[in-house]
Amino acid sequence: MEQNALQPTRAETRRGHLLETARTLFIEHGFHQTGMAQIATASGIKVGQIYRDFHSKEDIIAAICERDVSDWLEEDMLAAAVASGDPGAVREWMGRFLSSDEPVEECRLMSEIVAEVGRNARIAELNRSIDRRIRNSLSAALQAIASAKGSAEDQDSLIDLILSLGMGIMLRRSFDPDLKVDRLYRWVSEIIDQRIGALAA
Repeated sequence: MEQNALQPTRAETRRGHLLETARTLFIEHGFHQTGMAQIATASGIKVGQIYRDFHSKEDIIAAICERDVSDWLEEDMLAAAVASGDPGAVREWMGRFLSSDEPVEECRLMSEIVAEVGRNARIAELNRSIDRRIRNSLSAALQAIASAKGSAEDQDSLIDLILSLGMGIMLRRSFDPDLKVDRLYRWVSEIIDQRIGALAA
């Protein structure tokens, strides 16, 4: 029987289960306190099979980050909004940087990644690659909204502001789970809208 193109293969299902298990362990214990043996025990997948799927723990981290970014960034949605010339839809897409309904555990995972950037060259390079991808998407969004007005330096600075404010709130949530973020995100959105307005003027 021919494999349905939309049906995940056994290998894809196994890898997905492994990544979800590793993600949970990384959140609970951190990268350094989580070994391959723990991942194998928790996932029910033998260590040898894990190494056939992923050469190292860094490869598992990279795969988790790649999947998370793809799911969260929704580049297809942005591309469709830009192609249709709908600045409102583009600004709505940008809202993901200026709000968060992610559970605090996701914020802790982000903290782990940020901390690891300073210790692990492989994770640092992964972070730079993801950062370039996110910046490219934000740049395309700003150009669509502001009709490519404003200098490249102003656009770069606005991207830095968006990422700094959004990530800053996420990192604060990692050690203050009760942080009241609604007002913070509302203020951040107001600031960004003001800067977008100045960029488009």
